[in-house]
Amino acid sequence: MLERFRGLSAAVLGPLVRLLLRLGVSPDLVTVLGTVGVVASALICFPQGWLWQGALIVTFFVLSDMLDGQMAKVSGSASNWGAFLDSSSDRLGDAAVFGGILLYFTYEDHSTLWTAVALAGLVFGQWTSYVKARAESLGFTCSGGLAARADRLVIILAGALLAGFGVPYVLQIAVLVLAVTSMITVLQRIAQVRRQAVVLDVRPV
Repeated sequence: MLERFRGLSAAVLGPLVRLLLRLGVSPDLVTVLGTVGVVASALICFPQGWLWQGALIVTFFVLSDMLDGQMAKVSGSASNWGAFLDSSSDRLGDAAVFGGILLYFTYEDHSTLWTAVALAGLVFGQWTSYVKARAESLGFTCSGGLAARADRLVIILAGALLAGFGVPYVLQIAVLVLAVTSMITVLQRIAQVRRQAVVLDVRPV
């Protein structure tokens, strides 16, 4: 859903991308620092109940996910290593965000039910990414679905932000929506790969 905004983000971030490259900052460094920032802010802020603060700080560092790719493209340094580092870092950052929300429900909200729902969102979100990576490693096309990574991040961070400002039940709704839509996305992607496998007469793995 959010893929349509990539062109807009490139235009907005263009000046910053060029500035960082002139300063000699590498895309890989931006990736690593952004991931460290996401993990640290999510695991410090959310379990403490600092929801809106955590949402804003995490969002700031998530922007590096757009910066590093643009930097690699502009500098002509895009590589398989950079793509691998970026994808691996994304998985770690996502796990930290959902893990932080899970810990919030455990220690601040004291709710076993919503801890379980948050865990489901974490598990299905990671599974969604794995299905895509595994399918593409076998030569299949695997994309789209109801809730891609960017959509999941927007939903959970918006939920945390609004909950931090006192909107009731919005974070619970966010994690429930994510658990359900992530599960549906997994099934959509598995079905997509299955259709291709049948056409190619390849036994699905």
